[in-house]
Amino acid sequence: MNCPFCRFEDSRVIDSRPSDEGSSIRRRRECTQCGSRFSTSETAVLSIIKRSGATEPFSREKVINGVRKACQNRPVDDDDLALLAMRVEEALRSTGQAEIEAQEVGMAILPPLRELDEVAYLRYASVYRNFSSLEDFEGEIALLRALPIEKSEIESESQVASPQLK
Repeated sequence: MNCPFCRFEDSRVIDSRPSDEGSSIRRRRECTQCGSRFSTSETAVLSIIKRSGATEPFSREKVINGVRKACQNRPVDDDDLALLAMRVEEALRSTGQAEIEAQEVGMAILPPLRELDEVAYLRYASVYRNFSSLEDFEGEIALLRALPIEKSEIESESQVASPQLK
């Protein structure tokens, strides 16, 4: 690692700590020539293979922007979208693959979006899965009704995390 102050090519690691929910490592370094200290961040690169065959690094911001229109006029705020993007990234990283098809990113968005807001889920799924008829919507709505999200489980998990005072 080159020193950002004197450009010397050698530095030593003084301290390493996980950061950003464990998906990156923050390292404190010291230049062996000038003695200046600086921080670096290491993150394993997750590449997305686009339909064209080109690759680009995964971007939480792109996930948020892709879902934002589906969440328009819904009770979903920026913090909810940031959490959704984080969950999508965690799901993709948990596959153990360094390169992921763009199609898989879209599929990874669907479960957390459904938990967040079923109307936004239906909007996103209709575009993502290219719904072309009323029957496509009816089929997806039937699936939503047949496999309801257990709201009581989600609520009980949040109550365990932050018990209410009585």
